[in-house]
Amino acid sequence: MAIVVRTVSHPMSLIAAIREQVKALDKDQPVARITTMEQLLSDSILQPRFNMLLLTIFAVLAWLLAAMGIYGVISYVVTQRSHEIGIRMALGAQKSDVVRLVVGRGMFLVMIGVVIGLAASVALTRVLSSLLYGVSARDPLIFGGVSMLLAGVALLASYIPARRATKVDPMVALRYE
Repeated sequence: MAIVVRTVSHPMSLIAAIREQVKALDKDQPVARITTMEQLLSDSILQPRFNMLLLTIFAVLAWLLAAMGIYGVISYVVTQRSHEIGIRMALGAQKSDVVRLVVGRGMFLVMIGVVIGLAASVALTRVLSSLLYGVSARDPLIFGGVSMLLAGVALLASYIPARRATKVDPMVALRYE
């Protein structure tokens, strides 16, 4: 059995009065679990809230791993192509051309990944729709925002090795042969 009491004062201050009133009605009726409606509501959404916290933590970890992976791959490509970049610079390529080359290549690969990821996300919306509250499973603002965030991280992860590539000395690259 449950009794609900509405009050304008602090609910926990009425515990003694509620116990006395129940005892006056039925002295053998125990009053066991007294709690506020806010606490009951909080307890009812505890599991979904925990699930969302776990998903958020995993999403942030995936985001960091993606950024480190993109940085690592682009950095490796720049290291492998440093000789070619040095020759391009010796033949007259500007630093902005080198940055555009490296970042453009990285962003091309990232955009392919974003398109594949968006397609997979749209396909898997039914799985996540039960966990969402207050937002549609196919909300274009969320899809666009996350895609832009990943593209921004990829741009930064590509830009750092691209800046390092502009520091390749053309004379060192020419002497390498």
